[in-house]
Amino acid sequence: MEYVTAVPHPRSEAAAPVRFARRSLALALLCGAVGAAVALLSSRQGWSAGTVTVAGGDFPLTAKGSDVTGVPAALAIVGLAALVAVFAVRRAGRLLVSVLLALSGAGTVVAALLGVTDSSALDEKAAQAAGDTSATASALTHTAWPYVAALGGALILVAGLLALRYGRRWPAMSGRYERDGTPRPRRAKPVDPDRPEDLWKALDRGEDPTGA
Repeated sequence: MEYVTAVPHPRSEAAAPVRFARRSLALALLCGAVGAAVALLSSRQGWSAGTVTVAGGDFPLTAKGSDVTGVPAALAIVGLAALVAVFAVRRAGRLLVSVLLALSGAGTVVAALLGVTDSSALDEKAAQAAGDTSATASALTHTAWPYVAALGGALILVAGLLALRYGRRWPAMSGRYERDGTPRPRRAKPVDPDRPEDLWKALDRGEDPTGA
């Protein structure tokens, strides 16, 4: 009894890296765009709350993420710009932009986590409300929005790591070049037999202007 061994088709083996590169590209775009949007949205939400005693009563205080730290929002914008710039550069430039993208994500994560228990923004609001520079906020509470911002930064970081690992296989913005960097040949315009100059140009190119 004979056994037949299946031999993989050469075309399928050659197409596998192309498909994987496209998938990594789509995943990086999704992670980078969603991560930047999440980080920016989280920075506009309330991260902490508290009270300060004013005229014998408790005055409520709230601090948004942008009040606590502006780093996550700024790095999210940098990461989004770096994600777009990845497709505008090649070789070493793409590597540097990919590193910037990854660092933007990592910085967003660190800044967001550092803002989880930060009460300096509430203390500043307490001093303004009480008219006393020594006044501080009390009864502090914190929301989950800093962790959401950190999640957005993690998505940007994933996009940067994908760009570092597979970015060299991604296409660039210019449509006149193939993936290997060679210019695409331009199609010759059809020869008009009623225009002598077209006939001479066709002859110079070694073409038969009669189409025979």
